[in-house]
Amino acid sequence: MGKYTAPLRDMQFVLHELLNVEQELKALPAHADVDADTINQVLEEAGKFCSEVVFPLNQVGDREGCQYHDGEVKTPTGFKEAYRQYVEAGWPALACDPAHGGQGLPMLMNNALYEMLNSANQAWTMYPGLSHGAYECLHAHGTPEQQRLYLPKIVSGEWTGTMCLTEPHCGTDLGLLRTKAEPLADGSYSISGTKIFISAGEHDMAANIIHLVLARLPDAPPGTKGISLFVVPKFIPDADGNPGARNGVRCGSIEHKMGIHGNATCVMNLDNAQGWLVGEPNKGLNAMFIMMNAARLGVGMQGLGLTEVAYQNSLVYAKERLQMRSLTGPKATDKPADPIIVHPDVRRMLLTQKAYAEGARAFSYWTALQIDRELSHADESARKEAADLVALLTPVIKAFLTDNAFLCTNLGMQVFGGHGYIAEWGMEQYVRDARINMIYEGTNTIQSLDLLGRKVLGDMGAKLKKFGQLVQDFVEREGTREEMQEFVNPLADLGDKVQKLTMEIGMKAMSNQDEAGAAAVDYMRVVGHLVFAYFWARMARIALDKQGGGDTFYASKLATARFYFAKLLPETAYHIRAARAGAKSLMELDAELF
Repeated sequence: MGKYTAPLRDMQFVLHELLNVEQELKALPAHADVDADTINQVLEEAGKFCSEVVFPLNQVGDREGCQYHDGEVKTPTGFKEAYRQYVEAGWPALACDPAHGGQGLPMLMNNALYEMLNSANQAWTMYPGLSHGAYECLHAHGTPEQQRLYLPKIVSGEWTGTMCLTEPHCGTDLGLLRTKAEPLADGSYSISGTKIFISAGEHDMAANIIHLVLARLPDAPPGTKGISLFVVPKFIPDADGNPGARNGVRCGSIEHKMGIHGNATCVMNLDNAQGWLVGEPNKGLNAMFIMMNAARLGVGMQGLGLTEVAYQNSLVYAKERLQMRSLTGPKATDKPADPIIVHPDVRRMLLTQKAYAEGARAFSYWTALQIDRELSHADESARKEAADLVALLTPVIKAFLTDNAFLCTNLGMQVFGGHGYIAEWGMEQYVRDARINMIYEGTNTIQSLDLLGRKVLGDMGAKLKKFGQLVQDFVEREGTREEMQEFVNPLADLGDKVQKLTMEIGMKAMSNQDEAGAAAVDYMRVVGHLVFAYFWARMARIALDKQGGGDTFYASKLATARFYFAKLLPETAYHIRAARAGAKSLMELDAELF
């Protein structure tokens, strides 16, 4: 079955030593009173809940899956009871607005909670996870009446939420969607159509499910400019906010999937379902993007969660499994063979997992802090700066972290050898669960195109320059320290190469946009490593200053930083060369000749 223990020491290192979060929050009026003790207490309690309540259900959910019968879904054994405990403990309300019953803690804390939940059980976590996105969307764009009806119930966890975008004939290209919304006399709409791949679209864990549905009004212009957003509850709330009449939105079937078996992935049929417009007509994508971006950040946290739990179990196995002797002579002389952790390639796999998990934690927590700055900072220019950085880096969190997670879960399975391939040990489930994260909420190729096309070339590199300035400031500040040269020099070098690569691709794309498409995925890997190199250099600086004090944590952190720069960062040389190779070799072959 394996195990999961919340990595509290590293989480606290990132929050308090790297991000100096208590001081940062003092500049945010909404969170100025949040102190380190509160943060640590929340982390400790969340860690207990995840390891003791949610993690034991992970293999149960994978084995049993969800059961569909006549439009209803029964979740695996224990899921409903665990969700009840989750609600009773107040976890859904953690980072929500106190005006709607929330606890008002920073998004950063919610981010840390979801790392642990995803390590413990990604499939279970998808039920409450999508609800938070629905909360964000209605909090920003819902009418006062919609907020009164829905937000307190979503915040409490009594009701859950979904995001209904994809249709059988269209995925990412939402301009093709056909679901129709006809106006009714009472100001609501009759909505008809079919949505597919709807995670948590139907289940038995909550009293009501609130669907946020994209559809077209009768006079809507074609394409993405003609999409509106509607709130469509499973049960229509009465005047007091209690579930009332059953609405015309039903689950037609659930998918049989490679992984995340414990989460119901539903076909949702809307047959004259009653819905209410959210935001302005034909501006549905603008409203839905809040939920979509929240989902993309959430998927990145799924990647981090799986990377961490795969690493933890790989490490335990590598220390216990005996196979052969070390190439430099026996290490465990009292045993018939050495534990496999003595072998260089096993260490490579473990350190890759460790470096990608800890780098992702630093990066994602910092980004969550930027979201808090964007929402709550007293200074408008600081809010704008944070918003630009979040916009730039959201696709990187989604794509880079989930690509790495699939690599790292596969490495975990490799460490286990034949035992990793069978279900008993649980590692092969992580590989299967991790695979979907590269696909949904916009495939990682779509995220790469978003990064290069919209976020970088779309504003002539303005947002990228803002992150580049953070890198440059760090390099200038630390570049004179001899002990920092092994980290600062490659970071500065990669920063220069990213700038040159961006200009080169941008010039090519001006005459042929396929050039951007051909380079995008490689470009994503390069930028992802630039971000990780920046945070690993910052963490190395802290470890250098604090090593030798008797806490072996810093020696481990420093060794991992050195591994990252020596063994993982060089991947960028290949990707830069591949990105520069252009579109010709991809596009010159006629489709009929494939």
